[in-house]
Amino acid sequence: MGLREMWRLMSRFNSSKRTNIILQHLRMSKHTDATAEVLLERKGCAGVITLNRPKFLNALNLSMIRQIYPQLKKWEQDPEAFLIIIKGAGGKAFCAGGDIRVISEARKANQKIAQDFFREEYMLNNAIDSCQKPYIALIHGITMGGGVGLSVHGQFRVATEKSLFAMPETAIGLFPDVGGGYFLPRLQGKLGCFLALTGFRLKGRDVYAAGIATHFVDSEKLGMLEEDLLALKSPSKENIADVLETYHAKSKIDQDKSFILEEHMDKINSWFSANTMEQIIENLQQDGSSFALEQLKVINKMSPTSLKITLRQLMEGSSKTLQEVLTMEYRLSQACMF
Repeated sequence: MGLREMWRLMSRFNSSKRTNIILQHLRMSKHTDATAEVLLERKGCAGVITLNRPKFLNALNLSMIRQIYPQLKKWEQDPEAFLIIIKGAGGKAFCAGGDIRVISEARKANQKIAQDFFREEYMLNNAIDSCQKPYIALIHGITMGGGVGLSVHGQFRVATEKSLFAMPETAIGLFPDVGGGYFLPRLQGKLGCFLALTGFRLKGRDVYAAGIATHFVDSEKLGMLEEDLLALKSPSKENIADVLETYHAKSKIDQDKSFILEEHMDKINSWFSANTMEQIIENLQQDGSSFALEQLKVINKMSPTSLKITLRQLMEGSSKTLQEVLTMEYRLSQACMF
């Protein structure tokens, strides 16, 4: 074999090798995208955020926060992005909360992650609240804690019959953060205080009736709703609201069902109007009804410190702005962590 032919063969081999390497990298990048913890895509007229940890019920971690925040800011400035949609992968959960296990382990190892996580999570909550583009959270499935923070501050929140809302923090030695001190006292009567102290779970249409969601849509129509939103051409806030309202109006699931707490609301407003946990407990004991004793049993399982912090948090938060509440909650989070 001549030298020239040998060079030609080597060149062809190297070219083929390079092609294989490039294809391998492309396959890897595609695989990495599909398995990323959060997917950030421009689709039609919208920026779409998909929380992509279905095995962990889309629990929120610091890496996800650090990807969502800058992208949210970019889309806010993008003249081609008219709305932002956030949803969860897997069908079981929108987001079951912050990844407390990671924070807890980091705290034991004396790492800085607890400071960074709460600070950056609250910054994201504030960015959602102040977002200049319509922000639509599809809160299908479990929506707790940090998942509530990713949705409740947005302009539109769409629940389905499979939605499950709760702020369960008093059971784990924390308090209902992510702006809970702001939105909970602003629910009807003392409902927010009741939800915060007991961790009571709201399901399906009750999430809408409580004021957590702005719309209710049958879960089987959720895909069609998203397609219709993405197909809008240069939509205004009113155009988006019209689409959501159309789907909401057509939903028949549990349409005539009364709010699960409706018959108890007068008593809840009375019991939870007290300014101390001791008085709330006394109110429940004095009432003595089965519902009151049930709530008393739940409260007695909670962290006493968390209960007192939470009650004060909600009392203070009722007259503060969201930014002021988030500042307060950050300080509280660090006091609870260390």
